Amino acid sequence: MNKFSVIIPAGGTSSRYGNKNKLLEKIKDKTVIEETVSKFIDFEEITEIIIPANASIQNELKELLTHSKIKIIAGGTSRQKSVYNALQVVSNEYVLIHDGARPLIRKDTIEYVLQAVVDKQAVSVMTKTTDTIKEVDSDGRIIRTIDRSKLYNTQTPQAFKTSIIKEVHEKLKDGNFTDDSSMLEYLNIPVYIVNGSYTNIKITIKSDLDFAKLYI
Repeated sequence: MNKFSVIIPAGGTSSRYGNKNKLLEKIKDKTVIEETVSKFIDFEEITEIIIPANASIQNELKELLTHSKIKIIAGGTSRQKSVYNALQVVSNEYVLIHDGARPLIRKDTIEYVLQAVVDKQAVSVMTKTTDTIKEVDSDGRIIRTIDRSKLYNTQTPQAFKTSIIKEVHEKLKDGNFTDDSSMLEYLNIPVYIVNGSYTNIKITIKSDLDFAKLYI
């Protein structure tokens, strides 16, 4: 059986959310980060969950997340640097990277990712764009309507063969990429789609938390 690691970055400051770190907000009886971690913890093939965390919440996370699979380490000054830190302690052949603020990830989606990454080496959960997309110039004038038939919205988890993603992070460690698949794309390394769910939102503002509470 293949073994997998999971990295759940928690290094952000929730600057767009408000005064409180969004990962510590409650969805019913669990915090956002607890709900997110709970989706991965019961998979037998997932043997470690590494959380690179902002220093301001490390102690709280250690109190909340006590499962033996969980390792809480120091986060970096950006998401990319936090993931880089976590990759240094990954011990399995494959690794999933998932936003801490996406607590609505479905377990069947995780199962699809676990299967797909072994076959494809690099995959990203995505959903097909349903809105009409316009390109707009700096004056607010619509330039054109973009063909949406090939457009997808990127989500997480993204998953990789560990040796590939570690090499990519080493090569691009001075960059500031906001997701890991874009780093592979930059180096012309193929990344493949795993179809996700439209409910797998990232909590960024307070109305997102309200939606998560309703869905849970």
